[in-house]
Amino acid sequence: MAKYAFFLGCIAPLRYPGVEKSTRVVCEKLGIELVDLEDASCCPAPGVIKSFSKESWLAAAARNLALAERQGLPIVTICNGCYGSLFEAAHELNHHPDVLAKANKYLELIGMKYNGTTKVYHFAEVLYREVGAEKIKSMVAKPLEYGVATFYGCHFLKPSDIKKLDDPENPHILDDLVEATGAKSLPRKQKTLCCGAGGGLKAAFGDVAKEFTKTNLENIKASGAQFIVDVCPFCHLQFDSVQGELGYKIPVLHLSQLYGIAFGMDEKELGLSAHITPVEL
Repeated sequence: MAKYAFFLGCIAPLRYPGVEKSTRVVCEKLGIELVDLEDASCCPAPGVIKSFSKESWLAAAARNLALAERQGLPIVTICNGCYGSLFEAAHELNHHPDVLAKANKYLELIGMKYNGTTKVYHFAEVLYREVGAEKIKSMVAKPLEYGVATFYGCHFLKPSDIKKLDDPENPHILDDLVEATGAKSLPRKQKTLCCGAGGGLKAAFGDVAKEFTKTNLENIKASGAQFIVDVCPFCHLQFDSVQGELGYKIPVLHLSQLYGIAFGMDEKELGLSAHITPVEL
């Protein structure tokens, strides 16, 4: 059984506990063991802390990586931002001894050390590479017939030169994972456009962020999709929370929730009551 330290991040446990529950149930059914990463902090958010102080960002990330290292486990996360931050920090720390030494000077102040061994994975990456679409198809208890708009977000695929997950301009991983449930991933314009909320844009320039979201929603509506399926709670929050004022009502599901539906979880377990844009199955 594959085993990972489960990095929850901030938004899922605070705003969308159903995403966490769905992930745990789906992983258990697929033979993936998730071990809680106790005492973890914010990843930290790459578009905010890293912009002000790269040293602080690396030190905070190194602490989380060290916690997983103590458990002897790689990290798996359900959030693009957490994945982007921890993956990129691990890439720098694990490959550059001088950077690692500098981060450890901070960790020494709290009695910790990071040895540069932790690897970081995204939930969707693990499903695609470790489990595979064929096994997932065999586990589906309730084949789905939804038309779906897959939303990749920014940090899942990029920087593509070090992640090497998929073609960053014409990806297919999420489409394949969605269609393993029986649902259909529908083509649309600007498939890899940002949700609008990242990099502090939502907090500093909310109206600009909404324009990005509106463009995405226009394209998604034109595709005929019944649901938006994302792999990032922050993208999830943006689409879920601003649709009403923009005049849209396309329900949003995290990939783990889509799988939860296909595996027979009920609406309470899926946490759909926490969604602002109503979800009707």
